[in-house]
Amino acid sequence: MRTTRPGVRRRGTPRAVWPHRGLAVALAGGGALLGWWLPRVERSHHLGGLSYDPAAAQATLGAIAAGVITLTGFVLTAVTLVVQSVQNMSPRLVGVLGYFERSLVLFGALTGTAVYSLVVLAQISDRSVPRLSVTLAIVFVLVSTGVILRSLAGLREVVTGGGLVRAVALRLNAALDQAWREPDQRGRTPGAPSAHPTGRTGRTEIAATRHGTVQHIDGPALVAIAARLDVHVDCLVAVGGFVEPGAPILRVTPGPPSGADVRRLTRAVRLGPSRSVDEDPAYGLRLLVDIAVRALSPAVNDPTTAVQAIDQIESVLLRLATRPLGTTTLHDHAGDPRLTVARPGWDSLVGLAFAEIVLYGRGDLQTHRRMRALFDTLSRACPPSRAASLTPYRAVLDRAAQALPHPTLSAAATVPDPQGLGGPDPHDDPPPGD
Repeated sequence: MRTTRPGVRRRGTPRAVWPHRGLAVALAGGGALLGWWLPRVERSHHLGGLSYDPAAAQATLGAIAAGVITLTGFVLTAVTLVVQSVQNMSPRLVGVLGYFERSLVLFGALTGTAVYSLVVLAQISDRSVPRLSVTLAIVFVLVSTGVILRSLAGLREVVTGGGLVRAVALRLNAALDQAWREPDQRGRTPGAPSAHPTGRTGRTEIAATRHGTVQHIDGPALVAIAARLDVHVDCLVAVGGFVEPGAPILRVTPGPPSGADVRRLTRAVRLGPSRSVDEDPAYGLRLLVDIAVRALSPAVNDPTTAVQAIDQIESVLLRLATRPLGTTTLHDHAGDPRLTVARPGWDSLVGLAFAEIVLYGRGDLQTHRRMRALFDTLSRACPPSRAASLTPYRAVLDRAAQALPHPTLSAAATVPDPQGLGGPDPHDDPPPGD
């Protein structure tokens, strides 16, 4: 089979949210059920645990429930502060970092521990003390404490510029392996016209029924529908684009398809409130550039964070340097072209990665040197046709270097340095005795 199959989901809430939300609800609800069920099992099977009299058991469970509820409030405050810090970097980063989805599991664990303790507390009497249930409440406190400590250990990474860069890069690299993997067949060159294999004429455009951002184009589903109808489908929108109701999103050749098929085709183009890194790798690259540009702004003036973002941009472009990019045609089982999907080409990605950084970093020495090292590394890894796309941005750096306020700075700006400043300089004098 020669159909390209992007490794993305067909529909639903973004990948990180539903599993964590479901686990949080399960932990909270499971605590209540376990607190109701386990004491009843103890009474019938005489299970053992730490020795407690009724008063000690009640005091222990009451202290656990009150302490955990108070701790949950402190954790909520800490997460809120982290959200505010990340929003200062870029509001779009809040929806990208997995930390905030994982915090749902922490709240679920704390809530489950508190509810479990309260439910068990209600079943203690002078004649019956569920010792195993009380002991298990202490175990839950220890587990919740471990989860909290691990979460707090990650807070410092999340609120730093370098931590944000690494978090975005982690999500972006996973998306590259799924959405922009090397296809199983040759893609069309960008802008190439598509033709139905039978040569029949006539076309029908299918419009969006609501507004939103294109989050996912389900290639396998569209190919399957097109093969069944013996048509070719051109996707008129790209992942990450915003569409209004009535805007054409698909073109079917020949047409027209039935009303039921139109609905199936429309559902294959999923719209949502915003872009998603998991299914739109260009958005991850956009976020890395945003971090770098903000770090280079006079208000922040943090070129080291910009260099860290450029490090990750270099890694992404090196992975894409030899992959087929641009508009892609997907085929069915018989090898017939069934779907044409527009994707960013190499030139578009290079412009996204470099244009704004070169513009806003033209007066920063670290940016000059790090970008020159990036251009050298990328030029060696790219085919000559793609390496040529770097030339205009290198020329912009050359002109900006000459405009620096002193010849010493201009000379330093022309030296490639993977660290920005402080790396080995090939023009340094050799050590004495060499």
